[in-house]
Amino acid sequence: MDMDELFRRYFGTADLAEVAPSAMLAGKEKMLVDLGLETDRNKKFALWSVLFTLGDAPDLDVAFEDEVDRDAARNLMDLLAAAQAER
Repeated sequence: MDMDELFRRYFGTADLAEVAPSAMLAGKEKMLVDLGLETDRNKKFALWSVLFTLGDAPDLDVAFEDEVDRDAARNLMDLLAAAQAER
């Protein structure tokens, strides 16, 4: 999934700095619904990843049935934490 397309779909713009707090909340809620309904593993991971970076991702055992997907999510979490620590 293209990130700009994803942001436009849920927040109306690719620039999250332009999103009003109420629109941000509504976009996150829509993403959570779509995450629960999504059957494509790659799209589901993309949605979860964006929600994680925005601070609203559900727990891994709720978001992913497959342990491989949970491991991939843990790896992403570790990579983002390491990148943050380097700042």
